[in-house]
Amino acid sequence: MDAPILLATDLDRTLLPNGAQPESPAARQRFRRLAARPEVRLAYVTGRHLELVEAAIAEYELPRPDFVIADVGASLYEIDVHDWRQVQDWQQTIALDWGGRSHAELVAMMDEIPGLRLQEAARQGACKLSYYAPPLVDPAELLRGVRLRLEPSGARVNLVWSIDETTATGLLDVLPASAGKRHALEFLGARLGISLNRTVFAGDSGNDMEVLVSRIPSVLVANAQESVRAEAVAHADLARLYLARGGLLGMNGNYSAGILEGVVHFIPAARSWLLSPDESAHASTPCSTGQA
Repeated sequence: MDAPILLATDLDRTLLPNGAQPESPAARQRFRRLAARPEVRLAYVTGRHLELVEAAIAEYELPRPDFVIADVGASLYEIDVHDWRQVQDWQQTIALDWGGRSHAELVAMMDEIPGLRLQEAARQGACKLSYYAPPLVDPAELLRGVRLRLEPSGARVNLVWSIDETTATGLLDVLPASAGKRHALEFLGARLGISLNRTVFAGDSGNDMEVLVSRIPSVLVANAQESVRAEAVAHADLARLYLARGGLLGMNGNYSAGILEGVVHFIPAARSWLLSPDESAHASTPCSTGQA
């Protein structure tokens, strides 16, 4: 068996085809084939909480992952037989950044910031405050106001901004400074002993940006918003960022097709893993060499 690969992907509008663009018909089946490989450790990296991850797995018939990085990186779970176990080392590490402040205390500090509306209780976490906001193209002033409210209290924060294109709603997640998708993914890779050159991340939106522009090899799926694409290209090491564009095995590069395209870009040997038995047999059949 080859060295292990850590395949980490966002869910909504990355693996899940719940955006406006079309999904290639065979793409998710090929993704399931890839995830079944013994070399692959699969992680879902998402803003959803664990129950919503489970709902997505059932609704979209996704492969069950080995790990879930949930709540925009504020929670990390690993599979334990048939159930999930929270990785307490991660929780204890990031909780220190709150400076002893509780979730309720931090919410109270942000009560009077114009434009912010606290999301539903199910979307909150011990180490995550989530808000709805106007869909600002440039949220810098809003984020500066949040920092001015929280940081004098001793809380060190990571502010994650994105826009839900399906509802034209701004989304703000307030996390401990050491939390987030990138830090959680780096923590997981180190825990598994998997090197960066055997890691691939896939995303589509602003809350994936910290990974897309990091040293982690990443793919931006073709259905990503143009503003996200432009920001990623402007700030990333382009040797570590792949922009899916379609063409692999006749697929369009959207959603799981884009994930697969990026995996093959960074790990070319994975191309053969995507093929059905019939496709593999056809690919291995030598061409006839008849004489004139």
